[in-house]
Amino acid sequence: MARRTKEDAIATRSGLIDAAERVFCEKGVSRASLSDIALAAGATRGAIYWHFKDKVDLFGAMMDRVTLPLERGFGELECSTCPDPVERLRAVLALVLHGVASDQRTRKVFEIALYKVEYVGELIGVRDRHVAASEGFTRQLARDFELAAQAQRIALPMTPMEAAVGLHALFDGLIRNWILGEGAFDLEKVGRVGTDAFLQGLGLSLPLVVGGGGVCGAVG
Repeated sequence: MARRTKEDAIATRSGLIDAAERVFCEKGVSRASLSDIALAAGATRGAIYWHFKDKVDLFGAMMDRVTLPLERGFGELECSTCPDPVERLRAVLALVLHGVASDQRTRKVFEIALYKVEYVGELIGVRDRHVAASEGFTRQLARDFELAAQAQRIALPMTPMEAAVGLHALFDGLIRNWILGEGAFDLEKVGRVGTDAFLQGLGLSLPLVVGGGGVCGAVG
């Protein structure tokens, strides 16, 4: 009985997050109320407050369901033992773009996060969290740009951090435009060739063969 109760609670929580996704997408986050979400879930406001402190907590739980593949990609960039920093950069960006392009839930939640939420008032903390994650990822990119320049014995035409900001902007812009255009172009292909063109524009040579497993095998 206790196990069944726990399973029911998990199912209820998941159903509330599913409903929040639908309501946030239809109305936007600021205009969506907990009553709207409870109605969409076939539940009560009390059920929402049993599982979540408030709408911000519910929004955060929705985001957490799709940040895991992104965090995996960022974590692999941080911890990968791939010896080639250029190959590592290409592979991780390809891995993250594949996660966005192939997962419908990720695409839907990214659309909400990019276009249907205002990071003001009660949601300012969510904005700060995403800014911190973005800055951390940019620092990781900068580290690999510095390592790549050292390994290939070249002088980059800009600082590693400037290169990281540029590549991150390319990456972020592709995702935003792909979502806004409802998949009007091949995100993975454009991301791959765009990343390679950016790296080559900095004077970096690309690996001739991409092999092995893990993150270094993510590039096709």
